[in-house]
Amino acid sequence: MPERIFNFSPGPATLPPAVLKEAAADVVNFRNSGIGLIELSHRSKAFMAVAEETEALIRELMGIPNNYKVLFLQGGASTQFFMVPMNLLHSGQKATYLNTGVWAKKAIKEAKLFGQVEVAYSSEEITYKRVPRDDEYTVAADSQYLYFVTNNTIYGTQFPAMPTKEAMLIADMSSDILSRPVDVSKFGLIFAGAQKNMGPAGVTVVIIREDLLDRVDDTVPTMLKYKTHADKDSMFNTPPCFAIYCVGRVMHWLKQMGGVAAIEKINRDKAALLYEAIDSIDLYRGHAEKESRSLMNVTFNLPTPELEAQFVREATAVGLDGLKGHRSVGGCRASIYNAFPKEGVEKLVSFMADFAKKNG
Repeated sequence: MPERIFNFSPGPATLPPAVLKEAAADVVNFRNSGIGLIELSHRSKAFMAVAEETEALIRELMGIPNNYKVLFLQGGASTQFFMVPMNLLHSGQKATYLNTGVWAKKAIKEAKLFGQVEVAYSSEEITYKRVPRDDEYTVAADSQYLYFVTNNTIYGTQFPAMPTKEAMLIADMSSDILSRPVDVSKFGLIFAGAQKNMGPAGVTVVIIREDLLDRVDDTVPTMLKYKTHADKDSMFNTPPCFAIYCVGRVMHWLKQMGGVAAIEKINRDKAALLYEAIDSIDLYRGHAEKESRSLMNVTFNLPTPELEAQFVREATAVGLDGLKGHRSVGGCRASIYNAFPKEGVEKLVSFMADFAKKNG
């Protein structure tokens, strides 16, 4: 078996090797039961135990209060762009959105189908280089909620702290959930596609305050009501069993690592190494403003697109994969989620220094 490369992909992203090995064995023979994991009935005692353990670990690691439901849904985070307003925003009501990147802009477009959308802040004109401070926008008193994306994968920006506005917070945490402690009680709803920090693609985790479940209009289709899935413990229809299992194993790994506070320290150390290289070597310049820099997705440019292509090509050749920036912004991007090893960041920093000496 060839040596594993360092996977800087923004998602699906790198997973802990221990989880991959355990999953590989369980797919063939689930915990020596004589049946493969992906053959198990989702209503069997064996799988129900998997789902319950996964939920319990998420609750423990995030400190989720008892009056919140944890749902395992399908359709990706993109489905949440319309499920949120479909369930929580009635016709004529207003919601406030912060436009800090592609995924926020897509959510804004969907929300406009269901109610009034007030875009209180946008950094689109400056290529989404920053996120706002609290004093840079206002939320109307009659706004039903404040929606924002905690971490913007494409542009490498992140809210250093959560908004403190007098409004119910709704957050897309797809790319930084469980990377740092968050006070869940400040939110009405949190959602995250699993394929960056939690597991493989296929399941979206939704954390919703119970009182919000009854806001939905009767005209909303059954499958698109949060209440439908909450009432059936995410078993209204066949859930993405393998993805849920993997999320559970990643949660187990994270707990063994010391939990969210411990992984935050590791994440800050990894990001600091990489940003120091970007700031100290003339060949590189960061895309995001320093106060808005992401701990998960580090974006940077070289002097020319040709040099950037050469950088990505040569990095790939030495086992540093997935460094090409998103097509909408170009440049380079290193995604260093929870499971990404510090060793990979150190190797990238060393490569950056060598590349600059040869091409600077």
